Formats: sequence, structure tokens, C-alpha cells
Amino acid sequence: MRLSELEAVVESLLFIAGDAVPLASIAQTIELDKATAKAVVLALADKYEKEKRGLRIVEIEGSYQMCTAAECFEYIRNMYKSPQRQGLTQSLLETLAIVAYKQPITRAQIEEIRGVSSDHAVAKLVEKRLICEVGRGDTPGRPILFGTSNEFLRYFGFKSIGELPPLEEETDEENGDILTT
Repeated sequence: MRLSELEAVVESLLFIAGDAVPLASIAQTIELDKATAKAVVLALADKYEKEKRGLRIVEIEGSYQMCTAAECFEYIRNMYKSPQRQGLTQSLLETLAIVAYKQPITRAQIEEIRGVSSDHAVAKLVEKRLICEVGRGDTPGRPILFGTSNEFLRYFGFKSIGELPPLEEETDEENGDILTT
């Protein structure tokens, strides 16, 4: 199969999926090894980018998804007359940062770090699909463990959680402890 034909197949796979498709699934479907399949996906993504198309192919933790180009957002919004995407409040951002850097984490651990109840913030972040349940703790009551979702990666433009900026470290002058802020 020629490159243009492979790109057409990959394009249709990503379009119809509507969600991120693992590279292994793409490779298996087009009957190529992962490295070659990745080269096909990246070649197609590069074409979309260079031609300033209305769609983009983005990588999310080793998976690929077709998305609309950011520069088209206003036009899409106008077409559907949807309200602008609401930002995140300070409490939601604090809670999301805690989850992102400390995941997997329970609601009680989040509240211990924040010093206030986080029921509302956690519920809103789950509703916005920025965090999700990733398991259960081994402590009594088996509390829900939360982690960031693929929607979190899309929202902030990360390919993986490893792209989070490192936390700054400060030293507590009084007793020499290292504090992470």
C-alpha cells in the first residue's frame, strides 16, 4: 500500500473513532509495525499542520486523536452559539494541581493538603472530566483514588503527564526542611 493510501486509512480511523486511538491499534489495523505506523500518523499530522487545515492530529499518551484546529474555535463557537468555555476557579485549579502532581490521591488527602473541604471542587473536576477515578485505596473504606484524565491532557495541551512543569523547591530556613510548592 502506498503512503497516501495508508494516510487515508489512518485519517478515516482517527475520524471515525472520535477519541484517542492507541498507536498499537493503528499499527494492527494497517498491518504495520508501530514505528512505521507512527511515521504514517506523524506524516499525516505534519500535512494537516503545514496546509493549515481545520483539523489537527494530536498525541495523547501514545495515542492519537483528530481534533479541530485551535484557530478555528471562534468560528465553531459562533456556529453553535455555545457559551465560551468557562475557566477554572482558583479552588478548582488548586485541587487540579494537587491531583496532577500527587496522583493517585484520595479526596481526604486533597483536603489535608488544601486544609478545606474539597467535595465541590472534586465533583466539578469529575463533571468537567479533568479528573477521574483511577482505582481504590488499600485503607479502610477503600476510598476512591483520583488522577488526571486524557481530557486534562487535551485541555492543557500536554502529550503526557510527564510534561507537567517541575515543582519549585523551597528550603524552610528555620529547620532546613525542603518544601515543595
